[in-house]
Amino acid sequence: MAAVGGKAVSGVLVRESLHPSLSDPLLGSLGFLNEVMSRYPDAISFAPGAPHPSYLADIDAQRFLDRFLDHLRADGRSPEQAWRMLHEYGPAQGLINDLVGEALHRDQGIKADPRGIVITVGAQEAMLLVLRALFRSTGDVLAVANPCFVGMTGAARLLDITRVAIGETESGIDLEALAAACRTARKAGGRLRACYVAPDFSNPGGSRMTVAARLELLALAEREDFHVLEDGAYAFTAATELPTLKALDTAGRVIHIGTFAKVCFPGARVGYVVADQSVGAGGRLLAEDLAMIKTMVTVNTSPLCQGVIAGMLLEHGRSLSAIARHKSALYQRNLSHLVRALDASLGPAGSGRIRWNRPEGGFFVRMHLPVPVDEDLLERSAGKYGVLWTPMSPFYLDGGGERQLRLSCSYLDIDAIDAGVRRLAEFLTEEVGI
Repeated sequence: MAAVGGKAVSGVLVRESLHPSLSDPLLGSLGFLNEVMSRYPDAISFAPGAPHPSYLADIDAQRFLDRFLDHLRADGRSPEQAWRMLHEYGPAQGLINDLVGEALHRDQGIKADPRGIVITVGAQEAMLLVLRALFRSTGDVLAVANPCFVGMTGAARLLDITRVAIGETESGIDLEALAAACRTARKAGGRLRACYVAPDFSNPGGSRMTVAARLELLALAEREDFHVLEDGAYAFTAATELPTLKALDTAGRVIHIGTFAKVCFPGARVGYVVADQSVGAGGRLLAEDLAMIKTMVTVNTSPLCQGVIAGMLLEHGRSLSAIARHKSALYQRNLSHLVRALDASLGPAGSGRIRWNRPEGGFFVRMHLPVPVDEDLLERSAGKYGVLWTPMSPFYLDGGGERQLRLSCSYLDIDAIDAGVRRLAEFLTEEVGI
């Protein structure tokens, strides 16, 4: 029984009796941003890290489903069997593992046995499944690059996993600091169990690991006995490709997490995880254990949604790269244009009080301000100047980012980027005093 307005009310839950993650500002940050966006629909928004809406016009779900049904029938299923596969519960591990594995091998050099792949409800579920499987002891520590994608840190928070923040360099995660974190965990009687990285244009940091840094990370993982959780969501936006950590891995240290949200379309909610590590001596793979956990979470990923993604792959020569190629060009154009517009409006190096990074790919630019970047500042930016952005503090563990904001360029056209930067410049002039 809880007290409400001085009275004891039966059935009212006490906040302190619920899981402490529900009081964590991290979980409420995206909800606040969405609420602000809904109240200022005419504001130009640099907030969504979403694919460009023009690509939704290319989605003919029925055509792609028909293409996959043809594939199933050509593979020996009867018309009735093929139809039922799309409309009944499916296997927890997935229906399209063979096609996804073929695309990963063709496009990224990842040799993935279909048994080592789980098709998930977006990359977010993949992260949750992997964390649940790997982290057994309270002494197990997850290292993340700082700043870090809130989906990973949020999933770890829900599972009460200890997280340690590792700073970033221009070549990605700071490997010396990561090695030191391994030693610190051992001294405390635990171990660094896994390290999460997005080697290509991390969200929101924007850094990209060099090939040398990738190889050094893999060597460190082998020496210190931890696994690398690789998030490849933005690799397709690169003008020049670098090998994935999974393709470079020869010791079974990398668990590769991917999504079709950016390359195909987000509404499908289809992702995947390549977890082909052996578990024990019986030939069982980690992916099969992840699928077992999945049966207790989402049961299976929608067969209809899997079928749409499979049809897209089949229509594009069983290749993700073929789907992504022209989309990548648009995102590279938008990113370059955003940086040029900032230079034109604010000066090539800002005013000295404001600065921003210049990533070579991805969706995001990170800006540093000389004032606190909080909810009140966002409210003034949206209400008075008609421009939205994302505060950076939720992306940092244990403080940090309080004077930074993130600008996303993926969802906008060139004219909107120009207009948005003009509004942003006016906001910064009036409110920050550049």
